[in-house]
Amino acid sequence: MTEPSEDDRRALLALAEDLADVARKATLTHFRSADLTADSKETARFDPVTVADRAAEAAMRSLITARRPQDAILGEEMGATPGTSGLTWVLDPIDGTRGYLSGTPTWGVLIALSNPTGPILGIIDQPYIGERFLGGFGQARLDGPHGRRPLLTRPARPLAEAILFTTFPEVGTADEGAAFHALASQVRLARYGMDCYAYALVALGQVDLVVEAGLQPYDIQAPIAVIEAAGGVVTDWHGGPAHQGGRVLAAANRDIHAAALAVLSRAP
Repeated sequence: MTEPSEDDRRALLALAEDLADVARKATLTHFRSADLTADSKETARFDPVTVADRAAEAAMRSLITARRPQDAILGEEMGATPGTSGLTWVLDPIDGTRGYLSGTPTWGVLIALSNPTGPILGIIDQPYIGERFLGGFGQARLDGPHGRRPLLTRPARPLAEAILFTTFPEVGTADEGAAFHALASQVRLARYGMDCYAYALVALGQVDLVVEAGLQPYDIQAPIAVIEAAGGVVTDWHGGPAHQGGRVLAAANRDIHAAALAVLSRAP
């Protein structure tokens, strides 16, 4: 497919922001409500889904169908809908449903627009805080309670000075966990359980690294677009593409990416 024209880019950006707006409304309706409950999508472990997950994805899908019926959709809760344009909207209505259930404001809505090579536009939206991180089409910005500011990842520094985020030990195998801990032992500070907000902090220049495993495309495509637009690097644990999920290494710059990759690439 050809690259979107300037007019198409403006329309796609506007739609992406409108998707984030409707998801904000749907998720905030239920956040921290006393009667919020969750079903589990798995039996072996608690993998929650709530009425808010389903409502947010349904609202976004409805808007895409009305404005861009030619585009495909891939969503966490409602699966794949084919399209003809070569573009796919990749949606995670609540990334961090465990955090959402717990009342913490570190979950987010993930919206990516992808072509066959990967994401070209992404939004990480935190509705309760009111922060929206956007990257793609020549833009890298945060809109929030304190106004608008550009996104720019932090410059290189040694692993021994780095801040690392992850959802381990909640996800990943024992071997993957061991690889993570080998890296964590070399950094200054490791923090846990921030879900998509950790990737936003890489784009903002606050955090050096995020390491995860067992991801799906809808977990990572929006963060890839935002972080790369801000100057960072996102790959798998061998330096290859990460937009299909699996093992992911997000880094603020190429130097610290290379240092972390040297540790993680030894994982079985």
